[in-house]
This record gives sequence, C-alpha cells and structure tokens, in this order.
Amino acid sequence: MRVSNETKVGALTVIAVTIIILGFNFLKGKTFFKSGTFIYAKYADTKGLIVSNPVFVNGFQVGTVFEIENMNNNLSELVVCIKLNQLYKIPKNSIATIQENPLGTNAINIIQGTSSSLIVSGDTIQSAPATSLLGDLMNELSPVGEQVKNTISSLELVLNNVNKTLNDENRQNFKVILDNLSATTINLNKSLASIEGMVNQQNGSIAKTADNLNAFTANLNQNNQKISNILTNLDSTTKSIKDADLYETIKTLQTTLVSLNKTISKLNNGNGTASKLLSDPAMYNQLQSTIKSVNTLVDDIKVHPKRYISVSVFGKKDKRTPLTKPLSDTVDHE
Repeated sequence: MRVSNETKVGALTVIAVTIIILGFNFLKGKTFFKSGTFIYAKYADTKGLIVSNPVFVNGFQVGTVFEIENMNNNLSELVVCIKLNQLYKIPKNSIATIQENPLGTNAINIIQGTSSSLIVSGDTIQSAPATSLLGDLMNELSPVGEQVKNTISSLELVLNNVNKTLNDENRQNFKVILDNLSATTINLNKSLASIEGMVNQQNGSIAKTADNLNAFTANLNQNNQKISNILTNLDSTTKSIKDADLYETIKTLQTTLVSLNKTISKLNNGNGTASKLLSDPAMYNQLQSTIKSVNTLVDDIKVHPKRYISVSVFGKKDKRTPLTKPLSDTVDHE
C-alpha cells in the first residue's frame, strides 16, 4: 500500500507542530511527563510569578516554577509547584519567599532552616509573604521610619503644649524674662571686663592686694626671730605654770571654800552670837537701844559738859535737865 504525498506532508506537519509545542513547554520548564523532584509552596498572592521563573537557594538556582494552581474558586490560596533540578539537601523548616524584582524576573528564594530532617519530593515547604528589593529596603528603613514617626508625634505634642502654654500673657512674661536675661548678660560682660581690667592692670586691686600680701610675708620673714622669741617665752611661761604646784593650791582653795560654807551654814542655822545677831530681832533691837543710849550720853556731854567736868574755881554745877534722846543731828547721822 502506497502512502500519498499529501498524507506524508500532513503527518510531518502534525509531528512538527507536536515537537514545537513540546519544545516550547520544555523551554518553559513544563513537560507533559511529570517526572523529577517536585515540592510545593502555598501563597495568598504570587505577586505575578509565572511558570519557568527561577528558584534560588543562597543565590544558586536549584529549580524552576513548574506550574501554579488555585485551591479554590475565590483564589484565596494558590499552590506553586517547584521542580528541583535534583534532590538537594534542604531542611524541612526552610521557608520559600517570592522575591519581587521590578527591573527583572520574579523568583522564589528558599531560606534554609536548621532542621536535621530534609525535604523529599512531594513535600510542601513553608512559605512567607512576598518580598521585593524595594520591600527589603523598606523593611530595613521601617524601624527608622517608625522612630521618625514617633518623634514627629512627640514633637507635635510638645508644640501643641507649647502653643497652649504660650498664651498672650505668658508670651509677655517670657519677653520680660528674656529682656532681663539680656540685661543680666550685659552686666555680666561688664563685670567680666572689670575683673579682666583688675587682673591686667599693674595697679589694679588684685595687683595691690598681691603687693600687700607680699609685703606682709616679707614683714613676717623679717620678724621671724622675734616671733620665735615670743613663742619661746610663751613656751617657758606655759612650762612654769605647768611646773607650779597648782594641785596643792587648788586643794587649799577647796578646803577654804568648805570652811566658808560651814561658817555660812552656821550663820544661816542660827548658832552662835553672829548668827543670832543676823537672825534674832530682839538682839538687834537691844543693840539699837544700847547704841541710842550711848549716842544720848555723848550728846548730853557735848551739851552739858559742866555736868560731868568742872574746871572753874568759881564755877557751879550744871543743873539743867539731862537729855533723854540723842540730838537731831545725831539721829540724822544714824
């Protein structure tokens, strides 16, 4: 049986189209005969990931994206099938993230874990939200941005408090305070200038004080011998006082004070004549009466001397009445 040329051309055309389709899918990393090592990762958003996108571990391409399928009709969960070039030793707790690249092709980056168990064909690897070069930069800058945001919020709060505090009355008070502070600064500068002038001028107050201090020091130096003599004399005097028998003197003084206290005690207790004289009114009155009689007798002798002494040959005895009390001048004298 002979085959016509048309049949041969048709068969060759079918075979060529089939080879082209298979080659195209092969170049995309997809094959009709699903053989090799496959692992899976689930994402809520594949970020534009397509079949044949590369898969990297530590920057080395270990496979490609084989296919992407949805798990439900609302596309809330997408499963990415990854075909590995060979069965690599990838820990089971590794994480697969989609690495976005605005300037190139998106890829899957597998971050290796530390588990001793390894992924085998058919396992589902853990996944994490997609990242990008710009996203990584923003992640690095996000703490700084958060701090800047907090700082701006705090600054805004401070400015609000300042605005509330700085009402018209307080602004005027602050203006007065600033004016006073300015005046104080001017006075302080003048004072510093005066002090500088005192220090710099040869005839300034500090210079004169230093000269006086130098003169006083020189005077002390010149009278050093005199001061030494005075200190020596003072030391000799102190030694003489120390060597004196002060103890016996103090002891004698204490004995005298004891005796004096006893005498005063006897006077206060009413024992003896002196005590009675001080404390007995009758003895005082008798003594006063005796003194009065003696004064009367003395005054009577002054007034009537002839009564007691007769010196005239022809004289006669004074028979006038004697005094019964002292004269007024005597009483006043008392």
